[in-house]
Amino acid sequence: MPHDHAHEAPTSTSRLMLVLALNLAITLAEIVGGLISGSLALISDGLHNASDGVAIVIAWIAMKLQAAPRTDRHTFGLGRAQLIAAVINAGTLVAVSIWLFFEAGQRLLSPEPVSGGVMIAVAAIGLVANTLGTFLLREGSENNLNLRAAYLHLLSDAVSSLAVIVGAVAIVLWNVTWVDPVLTFAIGAWVLWESLRILWRAVDQILLAAPEGLALADVRAAILGTEGVVAVHHTHLWQATEGDIHFEAHIVVPDQMLTDIDVLRARIAEALHEKFEITHPTLQFEAESTDCTTANLT
Repeated sequence: MPHDHAHEAPTSTSRLMLVLALNLAITLAEIVGGLISGSLALISDGLHNASDGVAIVIAWIAMKLQAAPRTDRHTFGLGRAQLIAAVINAGTLVAVSIWLFFEAGQRLLSPEPVSGGVMIAVAAIGLVANTLGTFLLREGSENNLNLRAAYLHLLSDAVSSLAVIVGAVAIVLWNVTWVDPVLTFAIGAWVLWESLRILWRAVDQILLAAPEGLALADVRAAILGTEGVVAVHHTHLWQATEGDIHFEAHIVVPDQMLTDIDVLRARIAEALHEKFEITHPTLQFEAESTDCTTANLT
């Protein structure tokens, strides 16, 4: 139904807490292992894992806030608090990425000895733990974008750990220490890209932009294609939180249809939900003979 407010969390809190515990263990192991081995790539991967821990905490907080009741003061609930946290988290990761680029550049100019054996051992632990974490979150990530973001964070870390292992093998076999800062650049670029994507999406939602991949023109055209609709104007489309899409419009109909607007409203609302997953349509109907614009304006 278009106005269904049920948002049941598909992943249990205990499972999220288990993933968080695994993530914290990986973070400590990789940062300590990086300091011992002298591997900047391992430290950068550990910092990336730390960001995953924040992502998991945000996912947990979002699940709790999403279930909080709406009040007269917070009429949309508290679900949008996760956007503020996402902006802070992503902004911090951008700063971390810039620091990684700087440190990697210093290492390329002034190479330092790196212990490939320690890199392999610690990165292998990270690979196993991150793979287990992705397995634990995969089920809940299928139909929940919030959890999917946390899932993709862990998946990217598993790939990063694999890259560190490959680089460590190259160091052990051929003593090519430049591989370590090059991997740091690659991991830093990945973190920067993902952070900017999160930041852009969060800012978009804060600014009440239309959901990504959903065009207002398509929604307007669908309404105009409904029998009995003469024109549509004053249209607004925005996303309050994940899976909570709002739409409002003034719809012009022939005078004789004003007695049947409840049926028409239900038909349009159902179509908007089925075609565009719009959960909250607010539709105001106007008679064609009234002194109002019937142009298809926004």
